[in-house]
Amino acid sequence: MCLLADAGHEVVCVYLTRGEAGIAGKSHDESAAIRVVESEKACEITGARHIFMNQIDGNTEVNLERYKDMRELIDRENPDVVLTHWPIDAHRDHAVCGTLVLDAWRRLGRRFKLYYFEVMTGEQTQMFHPTHWVNIEAVLERKHEACNCHVSQGMKELYDGWHTTMEKFRGIESRCLAAEAFALHSDSLASL
Repeated sequence: MCLLADAGHEVVCVYLTRGEAGIAGKSHDESAAIRVVESEKACEITGARHIFMNQIDGNTEVNLERYKDMRELIDRENPDVVLTHWPIDAHRDHAVCGTLVLDAWRRLGRRFKLYYFEVMTGEQTQMFHPTHWVNIEAVLERKHEACNCHVSQGMKELYDGWHTTMEKFRGIESRCLAAEAFALHSDSLASL
């Protein structure tokens, strides 16, 4: 996201939920208020515009209405490229998001390039096989700063335990110090 924003592209970060169920001991309203502010701060750092959809954290749905919501949002934004969750994921909300985006991509005539990203590969993201690697050395500190905005999620510890290892491993694969990996849907016509 940082690299795309720095290159002059409009970057939009779509949140399926407001993180309502994401803080133990807090009500849905309290959690959402905290997590929205954290998300807004992270987007400011990355240079992305944020959009919050109307699903509920921990209770996301795949049904005709939700397919329509995602399709209409993507149609309005009219992106050239969409990066979304790999749909084979142990975290239900991640799997739902990937499924809804895939349906929108198909129904909108595959008019944008569709890439999947990984989250905690092996623990949440399952059977992920990247097709593209992006060197993130130039924006690594900024990415970490943005991720660490999510204080309520214990992101510092979570990041150090999972994501730093993924960045280094993907970096080794692509012969740099840190990288992110993506899987291009095979029906997409061109690469990022």
